[in-house]
Amino acid sequence: MPVKIRLQRHGKKGKPFYWIVAADARSKRDGKYLEKLGIYNPNTNPATVDLDVDGAVKWLQNGAQPTDTAKNLLSYKGALLKNHLAGGVRKGALTEEQAEEKFNAWLEEKTAKIQAKTDGLSEADAKAKAEALAAEKAVNEARIAAAAPVVEEEATEEEAPTAEAEAANEEE
Repeated sequence: MPVKIRLQRHGKKGKPFYWIVAADARSKRDGKYLEKLGIYNPNTNPATVDLDVDGAVKWLQNGAQPTDTAKNLLSYKGALLKNHLAGGVRKGALTEEQAEEKFNAWLEEKTAKIQAKTDGLSEADAKAKAEALAAEKAVNEARIAAAAPVVEEEATEEEAPTAEAEAANEEE
C-alpha cells in the first residue's frame, strides 16, 4: 500500500485549514487517513504549522512519500532534517547525541527567525497604528481650525451692531 504524507482540507470557503496526514495514496483528498501528523493554518501571518516531527520521521522511514506542499512543511519544521540525520546515525557517520545536538541547534535558529519575523510584524502594525492616529489627529485639528474662524466671524458680526447701537445711543 503506497502511503503519502499530504494535506487534508478543512475550514470554510475562503478560509482553508489543513490537517497534515499520512494516507493511502488511493484514498480521497478529504477521505480516510492512517494517522494525523499535524495541522497547517495559512490564514495567520506567519502561517501556523504544528507537526509531530517524530511521527512524520517514522512514516518517512517506512517509505511514505510527501506531496510537494507537505514536503515544504516537513522541511520547515525539520522533519526532513531529522530523517536525514537518522540516516547518518544508521550508517554510522555520526552518533545519536551528535544528531540530536545538530537538530536542536537548527531548531533554535529556526525558532529565532520565526520570532524575529513575528516581532517585526507586530512592530510594523504598531507603527501603522501610530501613523494612522497621527493622521487622524491632524485631520481633527484641521476641522477644528476651519470651524473656529466661522465662530469668530459670527461673534464680530454680533458685536458690530452692538457698537453701532452704542454710538447711536451716545448721540441721543
